[in-house]
Amino acid sequence: MVRLPLTPAQIALGRQLGAYLRQARGERTLVDVAEAAGISPETLRKIETGRMPTPAFVTIAALADVLGVPLDDLAQICLNRERLRA
Repeated sequence: MVRLPLTPAQIALGRQLGAYLRQARGERTLVDVAEAAGISPETLRKIETGRMPTPAFVTIAALADVLGVPLDDLAQICLNRERLRA
């Protein structure tokens, strides 16, 4: 199976998602958050840098739980919606 190249919109959403997760992580280390979410540090690094703009739902759900952020906020980013809690 060949994966289609990412569109500019997908790349932009990936960067937005990554920035949100980096901010939510705060001063916690990438390794600590990744381990708590049950993902590899490299996977979290790719998500945070926008190199993995479409992570699996279970990954997003685990990160929302570990970071204490509403899953709805992450869904809004992934669905390219502007409504985020202030």
